[in-house]
Amino acid sequence: MAAAAASPGPSGPTTGPSASTPGPSASTPGPSAPTTGPSAPTTGPSASTPGPSDSTPGPGPSASTPGPSDSTPGSAAPGRRKRLNKNKKKSWNKHSDVREVEEFLEDVRLQERIVGGLVSEKTDDSLYFVDTGDDKKDLIHNKGKLKPLWVDLVLQSDSKVAVPKDILAHQIPNSRKLRKKADQEKRFGIVRRKERLLYARLKKPAVKTKPGANNNPSRGFYDLWSNTNPLDQELEGKEEWFLEQTKRKRPKRPIKQQQKPSQVSAIEVIAPGGSYNPTFESHQALLLAAHEVEVKKRRIEEKINRQVCLPPAAELPTQETVLQELCQGLLEESEGEEQEPDTHPSGNTEAAEGPVWNVFSCEKKTEKDRKREKIFKRQELRIKEQKQARERQQQLFRLRSIKGEVRQLELRRAEKKAERTEKRKVEANKPRRLGRLKYQDPDLDVKLSDELAGSLRALKPEGSILADRFKSLQKRNLIEPRQRAKFKRKHKLKYVEKRAFREITL
Repeated sequence: MAAAAASPGPSGPTTGPSASTPGPSASTPGPSAPTTGPSAPTTGPSASTPGPSDSTPGPGPSASTPGPSDSTPGSAAPGRRKRLNKNKKKSWNKHSDVREVEEFLEDVRLQERIVGGLVSEKTDDSLYFVDTGDDKKDLIHNKGKLKPLWVDLVLQSDSKVAVPKDILAHQIPNSRKLRKKADQEKRFGIVRRKERLLYARLKKPAVKTKPGANNNPSRGFYDLWSNTNPLDQELEGKEEWFLEQTKRKRPKRPIKQQQKPSQVSAIEVIAPGGSYNPTFESHQALLLAAHEVEVKKRRIEEKINRQVCLPPAAELPTQETVLQELCQGLLEESEGEEQEPDTHPSGNTEAAEGPVWNVFSCEKKTEKDRKREKIFKRQELRIKEQKQARERQQQLFRLRSIKGEVRQLELRRAEKKAERTEKRKVEANKPRRLGRLKYQDPDLDVKLSDELAGSLRALKPEGSILADRFKSLQKRNLIEPRQRAKFKRKHKLKYVEKRAFREITL
């Protein structure tokens, strides 16, 4: 039988070299001890006899390690320890030896990682197992303990230290208050509504009824589009506020959402001339409309070409015209400057230098002048009031004509209002500008007279249904007019002659 046991940690009773072996300065006298100086024929007792501190090995570092005072020749007291001041935390951290404590703590942490605790506190069954070489005997001796597979051992964690518990995950806000409330409910026998409903549901389980067949003629039916819906009978007589809060009544849609963005019909009927077998007059009218569209496009193109094209050779600028254009304003200003001295004679300095300040205008007004101005102002105000009174008196005699003017003004306003209404109606059917681009009408699908076919079988289709629906959405202001994005090549195309093509010789 072989037994496996755990070895003790590194911090066992093993004695270090510093504990059992005295330092060199303790057993062997220093180099200065046997040598006798010329002035001292007798060797002192301090040199030949080791002191008590030197002969006794101590556990501290001062016993095993020679201090500076012991090894240095010529010191006053070679056997004296170094005194350290340990009344401050900095001195404790600097001069304290904590290696043994750190080794012990590291050994404890190692045992916790490997065994899951201290080895001395574990039982023998948890530390040892019997290995006889026979699987059946091993299973009997080890009391049903199966040796784990290597695959499972690899997947297990290397450390047996328990994962720290997440305290925040188990904390419940107002837990004390909720616990107190639950205790009170339990004491007084209060059952919550949710629990009561659960108990009632468990006592009376719902009976599942098999739905009837859809093809049963005797089943109940109702009109989907009628105002009297049997499903809404439960909501009759209830308050609107209750229905809104319980989400049983649909919210009222805004009026703006009920209005269509455009009154244009979704599917517009084409002109009679677009038929596969139209009359001569309707076909000519459609051709005339298509002709006007093309003429309008041609005029726009010609206008752009006139604005962009170069002028004829006779109107091209020459050096003289360019110089004359550059000196356009300079010559006129110089002529005006020459004529300035003639316009102002030498004697008239007031016109040349500007208006001269009137000295007499700064004289102080007398009391008589002020009274006169007040009288004039009162007279002007009285005359103005009399004039206004005469005008009001005259308006009394013009009541009939004033009524006619008011009537004419109201008629003009009503006409303008009707015009604005009609204009608004016409613009409502027009496509609005929703984006950066403007809506453009699609080209008319027209067939010439020689392309007309007498039957639908021989008729060739023209136009695209998808493009027609897309333009209809734009015209009805449902989507904004769009333009196909232009592909801009980042790098120029590089033409390379392949080797297989180069090898072909004709």
